Amino acid sequence: MSGLPFALIAAATDKPVEMLYVLNHARPEALVIIVLLFISSIAVWWMMIFKVIQMRRARKLNSFFGDEFTAQKTVLEMFDRKLQVDGCPLYAVYQAGCVQLDARLRGPTGERAKQHISLKNMEHIKRAIENVVAKESLKLESGLILLAIAVSGAPFMGLLGTVWGVMSTFAGIAQSPQGATLASMAPGVSGALVTTVAGLLVAIPSMFGYNWLVHNLRAFTVELDNFAQELVSKMETEFLAEE
Repeated sequence: MSGLPFALIAAATDKPVEMLYVLNHARPEALVIIVLLFISSIAVWWMMIFKVIQMRRARKLNSFFGDEFTAQKTVLEMFDRKLQVDGCPLYAVYQAGCVQLDARLRGPTGERAKQHISLKNMEHIKRAIENVVAKESLKLESGLILLAIAVSGAPFMGLLGTVWGVMSTFAGIAQSPQGATLASMAPGVSGALVTTVAGLLVAIPSMFGYNWLVHNLRAFTVELDNFAQELVSKMETEFLAEE
């Protein structure tokens, strides 16, 4: 048992040496693929961190705005107070609906003279709100295509490097006068397999990040749709003229 820590330390120090050995024996095409995967990994991690920060900020702002919206007595109260919640998806939907409603309540003089709007005007307001809901959903969804490409493409890039490297290794051995030996095959095969490892190291974090972000995006989309329906319902209750 006393020699176990030293064995673990020796194994840990051997790993970088092994990796350097494998990279030194990797073929040029494998190194190109590894560099591309490394750049892809940086882009993927940057996008995941950016989307996590964006969604957490949006969730925090939605919570703040939701409390304010629930506390107001009339649907245009926050709009008249000119409350600004930049970056909040719910606020963007509310602002767009209130701008359309306010424009239809004002008379020729520019003052808010009307007390009710027609059903046709209400339909225009609904469409404006639905457009903003779609835009906010697309804004939250932007960038996820990069993760989807990494999940599906990175393993195939790694596999391409492995197959290419193994093919080149066997071709070289076939032309060698010594013939096929383990010592001659091992460096080339290990250098080829490292591309598959690199591809999986890019794809696996991307898969978990993509699934987590898609789950949260669905929750945001449902929240936007529910808020849009609630906003339209309150506008109809307060301002829709009875026919």
